[in-house]
Amino acid sequence: MSEPTTPDMCTRTHRPADASRERASVQTSLAPGAVDLPSLVPIMYTFMFRNIASDGFVYSDPQSPGDVSRDSKPGCIIAAPSFPALTPGIDEDYVFNWVRDGAITAMEVAKAHMPVSPGGTVQTLNDYVSFADLCHSNAQPTKGHACFNIAGDARPWTEQNDGPALQTITILAAYDQLDLGTQKRAVDLVNSNVAFLLGVYKDPTTNLWEEHSGYSFFARAAQLRCFEEIKASKIVGVNKPTGLRPAIEWLREALAGHWDGSKYVSMMADPGDGAQPSPQNPVVEGYDPNIDIVQAAVYGAVPVIDTKMLATAAQLRSQWEEGGIAFYPINKSDKEQFGIGPMFGRYPGDVYDGDTAHPVLGGHPWALSTCNVAELHYKLATVIKSSGKVPLDDLSAPFFAQSGIDASTAPAAAAAALTATGDAMVMAVIYHSDHLELSEQFDGTTGYQRSVRNLTWSYAAYLSAMRARAEAV
Repeated sequence: MSEPTTPDMCTRTHRPADASRERASVQTSLAPGAVDLPSLVPIMYTFMFRNIASDGFVYSDPQSPGDVSRDSKPGCIIAAPSFPALTPGIDEDYVFNWVRDGAITAMEVAKAHMPVSPGGTVQTLNDYVSFADLCHSNAQPTKGHACFNIAGDARPWTEQNDGPALQTITILAAYDQLDLGTQKRAVDLVNSNVAFLLGVYKDPTTNLWEEHSGYSFFARAAQLRCFEEIKASKIVGVNKPTGLRPAIEWLREALAGHWDGSKYVSMMADPGDGAQPSPQNPVVEGYDPNIDIVQAAVYGAVPVIDTKMLATAAQLRSQWEEGGIAFYPINKSDKEQFGIGPMFGRYPGDVYDGDTAHPVLGGHPWALSTCNVAELHYKLATVIKSSGKVPLDDLSAPFFAQSGIDASTAPAAAAAALTATGDAMVMAVIYHSDHLELSEQFDGTTGYQRSVRNLTWSYAAYLSAMRARAEAV
């Protein structure tokens, strides 16, 4: 980065919602198949890093222009430099710090082998922990508060108990790259997060997409991974409360209870809503299969060889391909013309495209969703290469069939086929990017980018997928 910038300086990549006005600026100049996906990692990292504030790289609050007291604090990670005044057709303001998005992004900083300071630490990670601690101290009404303004104050928003879990996982991964003072702060924050989670893990929470309250498969998977990593941690000062082991056992059983006989259900009903929580009684129709089941394997504790999860992933793909209940025409076009894709959305009943005033049933493909599914394929390929076994049974057979794998396929060939499937998905994301810059979504018919621009999580998901790919190949 050559100079500090603010959101109102970052408008050159905006794409209007009208595809006819986007056509000149939304495709790369590279044909599908001509791109070496890992070679794009430094570019994607740079794009992601633009959305992380430091003491010399400051964002202004678009809701309070000119008020320097509301400028970003170092370590704030904005969801995107997009807000309505400078993004016509989009009524959402993403110049905020979400605990979940920030943790997912900071994980990629921790895994990127950043140049260290003379003290051997990564200042961006020191800043991240300091800002996370500031937000934690300001969190209200609970320590599971999901969203903060860029100065670190709580924004009126949801309580989302996957956030403290993901934040803890990231801090544990980043610990060795922190300076001594920040390490102490990190341990205190981790202990506070775990104490909070042990008090709420059995309770309903707002789900990943911040739309419904109930028992979230994703939140439970994130909490389980958090507790398991705390249990295994050797960091001095990290507490291991007596409630940790029973919480791990309870969450494993709770996750199993989301199986309805054909798929994992994303959300189970909150009994406070007058309904009995059971897989047969989800919170809302049209919410399954939901991409957060795959994300529970990417970011949470669900094993990639869980054949019930793979059965759910197979249904996810089929619903957005030709003949599916939420078919994206762009997936058919990409497959026929280039042999790339498919791209994935969130769930079949989705209506969000960045403009909540004009919902469109069916939603659109998301860059992060597609990269997350590709990562599942890469991680599964790695496990198969290592174990020499393909976890193929009646439940997972449809998933493997989507990559041309059956009972006769040798493990090495299966791993190669899964890697190729992941590559085709990521290639579609790159092909439909705006010269490699990634918005939140792509139009399901035209493929052109839409919704908020330069979504931080889109870049983080690409980087995470490429880390998984490196292991697979």
